[in-house]
Amino acid sequence: MQPDWPRPHQARKRFGQHFLHDRNIINKILLAIDPQPHDILVEIGPGMGALTLPLLERCGTLTAVELDRDVIPILLAAAKNKGNLQLIQADALKTDFHALAPAGRKLRLVGNLPYNISTPLLFHCLDQVDVINDMHFMLQKEVVQRMAAKPGGKEYGRLTVMLAVHCRVEPLLKIGGGAFTPPPKVESAFVRLIPHAQAPFPLGDTERFKALVNQAFSRRRKTLRNALLGLVDESVIRRVGLDPQARPETLNAADFARLADTM
Repeated sequence: MQPDWPRPHQARKRFGQHFLHDRNIINKILLAIDPQPHDILVEIGPGMGALTLPLLERCGTLTAVELDRDVIPILLAAAKNKGNLQLIQADALKTDFHALAPAGRKLRLVGNLPYNISTPLLFHCLDQVDVINDMHFMLQKEVVQRMAAKPGGKEYGRLTVMLAVHCRVEPLLKIGGGAFTPPPKVESAFVRLIPHAQAPFPLGDTERFKALVNQAFSRRRKTLRNALLGLVDESVIRRVGLDPQARPETLNAADFARLADTM
């Protein structure tokens, strides 16, 4: 099946562009998202519209945030008569998602995230998670492995812990490089993130929590006693029921929250 857009567009390395074209993968992604007519969908990085157009046909309206101004007229032409496509030429890292959410409604975010900014973009979304119903993202496979990692492994780290505070992570689909143009040098994965309806554990000051997690994993090869030097004393680590000789990667998110509350 030929794509719906009217002319090709050269992917730009500086934007981290890899355009999805595999129809079988696209159908699996659409099945996972399960878009409904009432959804407030926001797509990050629509590229050449591989997901944009079928999402638009199912929902009737869609907002897309695209940094590359040259693809916007191509997308608008391709979306003609398919629904109401609102295209915002902007950097997703600077986008205020609160401004895109109607009063009393939450957004469903989707996107094939540029791999070179995927982690900061995830944190940007987490900062606005109060207006997000769910997120479905294409990411580098190794990033998804880090997102869903269990304590004790090399993939487990700052990203894992910070995500656990805000949402449940569900890896859905692994995708080879051949599904994209140009094919990336890494494998990809599609993941669902569902914000917690209620906090999974008590969390006090979020800034203290962030500072503690950042320092712990910047010194992940050290013991807790040394990794948290200057933030938490060894006696305090013992008092909350943790071993000062343990390494940061063995703690779960709730453990870090208990430590942060002592700061």
